Amino acid sequence: MTQGRLALLRELYQGDSHRAHRFRYWLLGFDVITIVFVVVTSFIDMNDIVQIVDLAFGAIILLDFLARLAIEPNRMKFLIRPVTIADIVSIASFLAPLADEGLGFLRVLRTLRFLHTYQLMKRLRADFPFFRQHQDVFVAAINLMVFIFVMTGLVYATQHGINPDIGNYADALYFTITALTTTGFGDITLTGPLGKTISVIVMIAGVTLFLRLAQVLFRPIKVRYTCPECALSLHDQDAVHCKHCGKTLRIETEGQT
Repeated sequence: MTQGRLALLRELYQGDSHRAHRFRYWLLGFDVITIVFVVVTSFIDMNDIVQIVDLAFGAIILLDFLARLAIEPNRMKFLIRPVTIADIVSIASFLAPLADEGLGFLRVLRTLRFLHTYQLMKRLRADFPFFRQHQDVFVAAINLMVFIFVMTGLVYATQHGINPDIGNYADALYFTITALTTTGFGDITLTGPLGKTISVIVMIAGVTLFLRLAQVLFRPIKVRYTCPECALSLHDQDAVHCKHCGKTLRIETEGQT
């Protein structure tokens, strides 16, 4: 790849221009469309149209992956990142029908694209003061959402076809939500040792993430400012002195009361 093209890719993926911002928001919108496609196609049988759209999604994700790999200075570190692994799995899931129709079960694993939501949070924090002020709430909500959809995908991938209770993605999502909230209606249960293991993970990890979201929702709003004396990072919005060490603080505000 020529130096000119590498410079263009770096500007689009890492730059701070309006064009770069629009490009990255387009990529984030594409991730949302991908997940919507996952949910919708779980209700319909595989056909030629779905396969064509599959290949189109896979090609776009592959191009995005190759572009980011090309501009990455440490490619080995890049390849072991969770988001990168999610992309590799997504590419395999979209292109699976080209290799073998029997690999179609991989399609549901494209829900791992939800890991890209963390990139959305980074961009929103940089662009909008509202998200910077409430980032703990949004991060907790994103953590819970990503967990729900990844576990739903895992439930669907491991139970669809062998468990009559899991007929589509909505059934898997319904089970994940009821298990996470410990509602446990009992109308849908997972079969086999793997199913029971997944259920335990959903209940333990899911409840933890749910309680974390509730905690940040109902506690007083804090701002992030590192105290130069004791390094305490969270303070009241109108704090003048650090509660920990008493150091005078100079927290920047945007003039809001």
